[in-house]
Amino acid sequence: MKQQFYAWMMNRYFLVLLIVCNLLGTLYGYYWYGSQLARTKWYFMPFVPDSPTASLFLCIALVFIVLGRHSGLMEALAFITLIKYGVWAVAMNIFAFIELKEVSEMGLMLCVSHSIMAVEALLFLPFFKIKKWHILAAIIWVFHNDVIDYVYMQYPVYSMLEQYIRHIGYFAFWLTVIPVVILWRKFIS
Repeated sequence: MKQQFYAWMMNRYFLVLLIVCNLLGTLYGYYWYGSQLARTKWYFMPFVPDSPTASLFLCIALVFIVLGRHSGLMEALAFITLIKYGVWAVAMNIFAFIELKEVSEMGLMLCVSHSIMAVEALLFLPFFKIKKWHILAAIIWVFHNDVIDYVYMQYPVYSMLEQYIRHIGYFAFWLTVIPVVILWRKFIS
């Protein structure tokens, strides 16, 4: 069963389909951030669209795999950010449903799509080839992104949750630590 799963996950056609699906999601994600990016200073722009950038990292990592190669840095960035922003977005949307006392179609779509991001990270973890320096570089990127989000206040806007921003920033910190620990234990320990 495990061999069949591995063969299916590494099937070239399946990988290309996943790249296309994730690329479409990535493009939609950058579009979704359009209004926030329009009022963002240029030097913060790479750090504002968190989820689309996470799925872009996965697309790049999968392209390398299709080509018979690996980019451990892209794989480390993909794993950490897919878990972090996948779980973060699901939690924020559920929190927004509770705060607004209403469930929206857009919120449900975001919950489903971001859950898939986190699941993809876990499914591809056995196929990644990550070294210590890849993890360290990814840690720098993601913690830097946290500083941009919660010190310079460039986080994804959920206006109904503004009053909880300190708690959300703390939650985001732990959503960085957890996937880093998973990678460290798998590839370094």
